Order: sequence, then structure tokens, then C-alpha cells
Amino acid sequence: MSEWWTYAPRDLLMFSPDTYYRLFALHNADLWPMQILALGAGLAIFGLLLRPTPWAGRAIALLLAAAWAFVAWAYFSDRYATINLAAPIFAWAFAAQSLLLLVYGAGLGRLRIASPRHVTQLIGIALFAFALLLQPVIGPLTGHVWAGVELFGIAPDPTVAATLGVLLAAVRMPWLLLPIPLLWCAVTGATLWTMGSPEAPLMPVLGGLVLVLGLYRSFARAES
Repeated sequence: MSEWWTYAPRDLLMFSPDTYYRLFALHNADLWPMQILALGAGLAIFGLLLRPTPWAGRAIALLLAAAWAFVAWAYFSDRYATINLAAPIFAWAFAAQSLLLLVYGAGLGRLRIASPRHVTQLIGIALFAFALLLQPVIGPLTGHVWAGVELFGIAPDPTVAATLGVLLAAVRMPWLLLPIPLLWCAVTGATLWTMGSPEAPLMPVLGGLVLVLGLYRSFARAES
């Protein structure tokens, strides 16, 4: 038996990187044409961020809640659970975030969206656009197959990144909606780092950026 110190971090994974990335290709093939609906929902959110209406916050919260619930069921429970024993925990976490978005964002109207008045809100809108349109191509550009592209509302990482963008774009940072997305940034960053994936720092950096900018805006408002 080899000594424990001879093991690399990737040896502790329950799956290989090839298995992990192939999962997204199978996921996309089984869900087609749901990707079109997810893109439409993302574009609707983007339009409401650019030209907000009095009901924009509630509508965005409903669409995000649907995206988180769908990822919880279709990806974590139905797909990721086949290779990772922790997948049910992630599914419950995403379902909890969906419920929070429904109750806190849509029901209570605490996710308020209006025309941006602070540069951090513009950064939030830009982050949403990045998650919707640019983040999906990072995988193929780093050597993964296009069939396994990760999309908003279909895969967890762009769904979380898009949500972070919305939270930062809100009139006031809805702090209750932030912990689960930040925890996922840490989880997925650790997983990808263990696999040696070049995109491993992306989600932790985005999560840290949103946290810092949210705190900065809150402190700036308190002092004004």
C-alpha cells in the first residue's frame, strides 16, 4: 500500500476530469431544447436589468428561482448524483436558494431593481452578461468539447454567477440571498482546482468580488 503522502489532491476525487466534463455533454443532450428556454429567460432578465420596471425585481426573482430549482433537480439530483455522493446535499442547497428567491425576492419584493445609480450596480449587470454569454465558452476555449458547454439555467456555475450579478445590480444588496451562491463558488472552485482545471479560480474570484463590492457599497451608503 502506497504511503498517504504520495497521493495528489485529484486522487481523492470520486471521478476523473473526463467523467466530470462528459457529464455536461450528456446533460445537454438529454435536455435539448431546454437550452433555448434557459437562454430566453436569461435574456429576459438582462432586459429587465437594463430597462427596469416597477415589477422587475419580482419577475427576475421568479426566473432565477426557476433556474435554481431546475439545476437542483435536473443536474444535481438526476445527473451529478451518478458520480458524486455529495450531490444530494448540493441539490438541497440549490432548492433552498430557489425557495429564498421565491419568498424573499418575489413574495416580499426585497430584490429591488431600478436604474443603476452606483458603479457597482453596473458591474453587476456586466457580470450577469458575462455569465449568460461569455462564461459558457470558457470550457470549450480551454479544451473541452462544445457539446458540454455550461449554460445559465442548465448548469450550476453560470447560474450562480448570473445570480451574483443580479444581487450586485440590486438597489440594495439582498444579503440573505448571498451565502449559498458564495458557498457554491468555494465548492466548485475547490473541485476544479483538485482536477487541475484552468478555470478553477473563476468562481471564487467572482464570489469574492461581489462580496467586496457589496460591502463597499453598503459602507459608502451608511457614511453618506
